[in-house]
Amino acid sequence: MQSKNKTAVRSMDILNLFLTHSKLSFNEIVHFSGIPKTSVYRMVMSLEEMGLLAKDRDGKYLLGLLFLQFGHLVAERFDIRQVALPIMQKLHDKVGEAVNLIVQDGKEAICIEKQDTKQRVRLNTAIGRRTPLYAGACSRVILAFLPQYEREQYLEQIELKSIASGTITDKERLRILLEDSRKMQFTISHSELENYISAVAAPIFNYKGYIIAGISVAGLEVNYQNELLPPLVEKVKSAALDISREFGYNDKHLCLG
Repeated sequence: MQSKNKTAVRSMDILNLFLTHSKLSFNEIVHFSGIPKTSVYRMVMSLEEMGLLAKDRDGKYLLGLLFLQFGHLVAERFDIRQVALPIMQKLHDKVGEAVNLIVQDGKEAICIEKQDTKQRVRLNTAIGRRTPLYAGACSRVILAFLPQYEREQYLEQIELKSIASGTITDKERLRILLEDSRKMQFTISHSELENYISAVAAPIFNYKGYIIAGISVAGLEVNYQNELLPPLVEKVKSAALDISREFGYNDKHLCLG
């Protein structure tokens, strides 16, 4: 098993060379990778067989057409950034808080777009940051609207680990919060991923009523209390609905899950 894993890692090392080189000869692959020639030969043959590498008329290797197919799938998924960004900017102008766009990636959520807060505070958010689906408003709102069997499967398999002082580590309490989120169409978190930071998040749906992302505003906990919350909630829900409508969702749809 270890040798198979090693082969997979080395194969990825070879493919990664093409991030900075459009074409490479066999000897160049050997030189840049530092992998023995016989191993490179076996891996290159396998990669070519699978369509991950191709050979041009001059005998040089380049990425195969399979990557084009993968690229289309990824592009479709990340088109949401272009659609959401103008609406995120409007929300940011209204609230002055950090605005984040999150999508699911397996058992995690990943931030794919953000607008930084106008306040004098640095939040631990960055494009590419990953968080568990159970922690934080934006991650949890995605979990809340997954199909029930996916949600339950996730809850059965995951271990709820404490990340900050407010992280939810009790599964029954989490189930109640997920149900509340589904009823209210938003969720709130306090100190779940970072102490003294709160967030309000709402779901983004596609034309079929499936959850495709979450949008949130986040900032200092003191700004997310009592009478300050309702206006924030309405603005976030409105932004989420505007983005959802861009994907063909309308108020008559029932969110699925």
